[in-house]
Amino acid sequence: MAEHSTTAVFTFSSWDEKNVTDAERSPRLAHAAVVNNYSGGIEAEGTACQYVLTYAAETRGSFCGMELLTGSVDGREGTFVIHQNGTFDEEGVIRCSFDVVPGSGTGDLAGLAGTGGFEVHEGEKDVKVSFTYQLD
Repeated sequence: MAEHSTTAVFTFSSWDEKNVTDAERSPRLAHAAVVNNYSGGIEAEGTACQYVLTYAAETRGSFCGMELLTGSVDGREGTFVIHQNGTFDEEGVIRCSFDVVPGSGTGDLAGLAGTGGFEVHEGEKDVKVSFTYQLD
């Protein structure tokens, strides 16, 4: 199975965050429903993404999430899900790595496996993503 690498850019279309625990509590838990739009090697409009965030301090913490992407990877069409893990720090740097959920690929993306990630500074609109993948 050949390994391929591609890059994409995503932008947040919407971010709806709600506290799960008391807002004054530390650490604090929150939930965010997010919609992203990808372009480049990954093309996907209006993804469905759900995050759980832990705020260890007001501007420092970690998150995990699942994102459903429907579109294409390097021209191959289908749907797949990525599992994300990341951190954010006092300097406003957000770091995230992700893996394709095994068995989640459909259409031309059936059998998709891969990993990727991004690093972005809070406030930047365009987030550059790297993605290394294999297809059966």
